[in-house]
Amino acid sequence: MKAVITVLGKDSVGILSKVSTACAEVGANIIEVTQSVLQDMFAMIMLAEIDNTSVPFDELSKKLDKLGEDNNLKIHVMHEDIFNSMHKI
Repeated sequence: MKAVITVLGKDSVGILSKVSTACAEVGANIIEVTQSVLQDMFAMIMLAEIDNTSVPFDELSKKLDKLGEDNNLKIHVMHEDIFNSMHKI
């Protein structure tokens, strides 16, 4: 199973590091990352493998929500199944 993680906010040093560290702490393996800085706005999409995480999906989501709140970022975690069903034609 995979999760799509999006991060939006004002650019600052260490955003990628903070999010990837939070994922690593629970055993989520980051497979792919794309990021952009548009003027002073940071945008990132990560694809993470979550089969072997030490916490359930909802706890990972809450952990990243909290990280976002603490760093003035909007972090959203979406399960791959939800993402795929939203984008089927």
